[in-house]
Amino acid sequence: MAEITDDYNARIIREFRMNDGAVGGDWTDIPLLLLHHTGAKTGARRVNPVAYLPVDGCYLVWAANGGQANNPSWYHNLKAHPNTRIELGAVTRTVVAEEAVGKGRDRLFAIVSERYSQFVEAASRTERLIPMILLTPQSERSR
Repeated sequence: MAEITDDYNARIIREFRMNDGAVGGDWTDIPLLLLHHTGAKTGARRVNPVAYLPVDGCYLVWAANGGQANNPSWYHNLKAHPNTRIELGAVTRTVVAEEAVGKGRDRLFAIVSERYSQFVEAASRTERLIPMILLTPQSERSR
């Protein structure tokens, strides 16, 4: 299964980079970014295409993992190494990842739910609380 996912992600990443962030098929109307992350255990550098929404000057991503029982590996990697980069079209930005909690998390969950019916379907397939992660551009982060 991992090989299938790796091949699929590689195709999406290739298309994203060839078309300045535009990806077709199931992703035609969904904004994607490329999330760079470092393996929590291995230290290996990885890139994943991830859906996002701009919220409050940040980039909101969610660790739905298609409704599977576990969080995606990029989530664990961001928890271990929150300082990272994202690609938005032809632009690369340095960001800091922070998981939203409590009412803030609930507000973000509602925003994504209102926008994407497929997110609601994925959330209904799991009993875990789907993490909402804000990627804050470093230059805009308060110090």
